[in-house]
Amino acid sequence: MAFLLNSRVPLRSVLTVILMFVAESVYGNIRYSIPEELDLGAFVGNISKDLGLDLKQLVKRRLRIESENNKQYLIVNLETGNLLIKEKIDREQLCEQGLSCVLMLEAMVENPLEVYRIEVDILDKNDNAPVFRRSDVDLEISELTPLGTSFPLQSALDPDAGTNSVRSYQLSSNVYFRLKSQSEGEESGIPELVLQRQLDREQEPTHRLTLTAFDGGNPERFGTIQIKIIVVDANDNVPVCQQNIYQVTTAENTPRDTLIVKVTAVDKDDGINGEVIYTFSDHTPDKVREIFSLQAATGEIRLTGNLNFEETQSYQISVQAKDRAPYPLAVYCKILIIVTDINDNAPEIVITSTLSTISENASPDTAVAVLRITDRDSENTADVHCSIPRDIPFKLTTSFINYYTLVTQGDIDRETVSQYNITIMCTDAGNPPLSTTKTIRVLVTDINDNAPSFTQPSFAMYVTENNVIGASIGSVSALDPDSNQNAELSYSLMNSLINGLSASTFVSINAVSGVISAHQSFDFEQLTSFEVHVRVQDSGSPPLSSNVTVNVIIVDQNDNAPVVVSPSPIKGSAAEDKIPRSAEPGYLVSKVIATDADSGLNAQLFYQLYQPSDESLFTVAPGTGEVWTIRHFTRKDPVRPKIIILVRDNGTPSLFSTITINVSVQDDTTENASNIAALGLSGPWKWDLKFFLMILFGTTSFVLLVAILFLGIKVCQGRHYTNSDFYCWNTSYFSRTRSTHGIQKASVNLQIPSNYTQAYENATLPRQLHYDPAMNDLKFLKLHGSAASMVDLKTGTCVAAKHEEASISTRKGTIHEVRGA
Repeated sequence: MAFLLNSRVPLRSVLTVILMFVAESVYGNIRYSIPEELDLGAFVGNISKDLGLDLKQLVKRRLRIESENNKQYLIVNLETGNLLIKEKIDREQLCEQGLSCVLMLEAMVENPLEVYRIEVDILDKNDNAPVFRRSDVDLEISELTPLGTSFPLQSALDPDAGTNSVRSYQLSSNVYFRLKSQSEGEESGIPELVLQRQLDREQEPTHRLTLTAFDGGNPERFGTIQIKIIVVDANDNVPVCQQNIYQVTTAENTPRDTLIVKVTAVDKDDGINGEVIYTFSDHTPDKVREIFSLQAATGEIRLTGNLNFEETQSYQISVQAKDRAPYPLAVYCKILIIVTDINDNAPEIVITSTLSTISENASPDTAVAVLRITDRDSENTADVHCSIPRDIPFKLTTSFINYYTLVTQGDIDRETVSQYNITIMCTDAGNPPLSTTKTIRVLVTDINDNAPSFTQPSFAMYVTENNVIGASIGSVSALDPDSNQNAELSYSLMNSLINGLSASTFVSINAVSGVISAHQSFDFEQLTSFEVHVRVQDSGSPPLSSNVTVNVIIVDQNDNAPVVVSPSPIKGSAAEDKIPRSAEPGYLVSKVIATDADSGLNAQLFYQLYQPSDESLFTVAPGTGEVWTIRHFTRKDPVRPKIIILVRDNGTPSLFSTITINVSVQDDTTENASNIAALGLSGPWKWDLKFFLMILFGTTSFVLLVAILFLGIKVCQGRHYTNSDFYCWNTSYFSRTRSTHGIQKASVNLQIPSNYTQAYENATLPRQLHYDPAMNDLKFLKLHGSAASMVDLKTGTCVAAKHEEASISTRKGTIHEVRGA
């Protein structure tokens, strides 16, 4: 180092780095020594090589340098691993006049996180010459001053440290004064002028001397001050301090205006020559004058500013005690004020490295942040204790003496807590203890650990038949507690069959909104409901999904008019029927039976006379369709009256159908004659006609009873047949019976034969009895298998039914009755 400083070669042209590399295996520290004021970009050391780091990994592991100071004096070149000067370092500005000036750095790398301590020792250069506060000074000395008397002079100041600071003083050549050697003085920093020859004002009233201060640098620098000695008369006693050194101790929280010390000096002279006044010496720093005040008359030193142990632990003050003689004599009293520490500084938390986000599946002991703890009150930061709340999945671990690492522990679930504001509290061991807190915000990133779930266990959607193709019939919705793409949901139909067809032929679903739309127009009479299965899947990796069942219910619309199935038209569009002219009021003329393919109110039927030939002759039961006579026939009534029956449903709007019945009114004699002719006129048949008619009626009633019993047995057996068997019967009428009751009692008290079957819950037409009046007997027709027939509910015709047909959807039909004889 001495060679480099003495060399005349410019520092910029050579490598001025003094490597004093010290590898400390305990903490992994390195130490460099460099002179101050190196040029920008000057080489300090190769961190990659010295720390044993892979040069190729420096960028990937994010090597960076942190300084305890606010300024970043050094930087690292990540391509070469060299530590370089970023900003000129002035040792005097950085460390003032301290003997040691060390710049503390921290080198940090990640993946894994490692921290290294770097100490850069800043070596002093002799770049400052000694300087006196004044360029000249006047010193009055009595001619009676005894030989050997010393006079303290103004000391020189040199910002440099160590050997580069002020080392010696030299006085210009003269015969009256000399400088006291530093080994002789109690305070080597203050030069003292010693009288070595008696002064004689009459011979030489003034003396001019030059005081030169030299530092210990190489090359040597110096500064001068001019001293004017004024020789005065008389006052031959110098004030004397009662103590050579006043030493006092005071706490840093001492209030202002507190008396610190009282300086006392005694002068044996009388009068003004013995009166002593006190002042701060000329070399007292301005900072001391701001903090302390000195009473000139009493010598009391009081506190006028604020003491701070962390800035200055002691003060050395020189007080001049001078008498008030015309030619005063002075003495300097030395005061040492020691400042004691109190706990007035809370610990400081410095975050040297932190992760702002962490995955919710992070493994335990994952490093989140590295903290450095400092306390200006204590030299040992181990007295500081740091803690975090216990109810969070994090913990603090100690790495170095004054370092903490915040790491994970336990499970982290973003759906429970998406971010953590971790408050770190550090408390010192003072009395009373002081604490400081710092909050670190950590965001938890999501992983796809939650499957989406539908808002309902199942969905039901209603759509009216004859709907528009493509129209929406409802929507499904699902939720996913994850975030971002892990919560982006898509809906799809699962593969399923509806009546042998894929579900996609019936409906479709919007993958984003979950809206289900119809792919066809539905017919309630063909399909009343169906199920589709919907899947929701997120966009995570791997994706998660859930399924739900959607019940689509088709709502009936009044789109089918009633169909008259009985009586059947015989000629053209009209049905034929007969009635004896002697029929009593309340005689059952006919019964209209109609069906409606709709359901509910849309299939509820009502019957009414639409265009009767004589409204006073016939009436119809609104609920059953039974047509009754109101009065007796007369000779004026038409022989073939026409009755038009209107059948309407209860839908909105109401639909209707009509049927025309041509009634043939026959005389009783015509019927009797035909019967007599058939039976013959011989033998016993000549008896009373009424007697034969009674026998015929009794026989017919017996046969009808047997037929009813046989029909009941067949109906019970038919219930055990499979649903693939259907039956169709051609509707006709049983023989009429006369009623002696009026119209008011006909529909209520008429004894309907038991073979009037009721409609089933299904829309399938029930099996009915077919009666042929020409044969005067009962026939039963039962069709099976492929030859079986069924009633088309829309047309009323009997069509072939397939034996392999699937089960027919359930619907309520109109109650059908078979009118009796």
